[in-house]
Amino acid sequence: MMVTPGGLRAVCWDVPCDVAVVGEVRSGVRDTCRVWAVPEEVADDVVLVVGELLGNAVVHGRPPVRLSLWENERGLCVRVTDHGPDGPRRLHLSPEAVHGRGLAIVEALADRWGVIHAADETGTGKTVWAAWHRARTTPGVPCTQDVDQASTSGG
Repeated sequence: MMVTPGGLRAVCWDVPCDVAVVGEVRSGVRDTCRVWAVPEEVADDVVLVVGELLGNAVVHGRPPVRLSLWENERGLCVRVTDHGPDGPRRLHLSPEAVHGRGLAIVEALADRWGVIHAADETGTGKTVWAAWHRARTTPGVPCTQDVDQASTSGG
């Protein structure tokens, strides 16, 4: 885990493109949330969102896949990067559909989420991020700035 002088804490995982490891990585995220004293109900949402984003990256993206979890006084941010050419798509599903609700789950659980498309010479790849504001992660602490500003500034 990295901690900067400005109070930003971060941890990253390089994830093999194997659905079987998603559960292990989710356990690591749960442990990190516990160490960072993220309230349990928020940690539950973070772990579920990580599972959805990683599942999408592993199944639909291309390696390398990287997960990063960031936390500072403004909140918490999850980022999943893969190098597949296609961006995430919201599907219009029937109530009977078994798959395809990942982005709806992310949208429902995170305070904000978005996609950063690759700016490298290949033009492939993307980072899908989700953020939770400090006001939600620690009651009584005001959110003075968006946590996703830190999440989009690189890394």
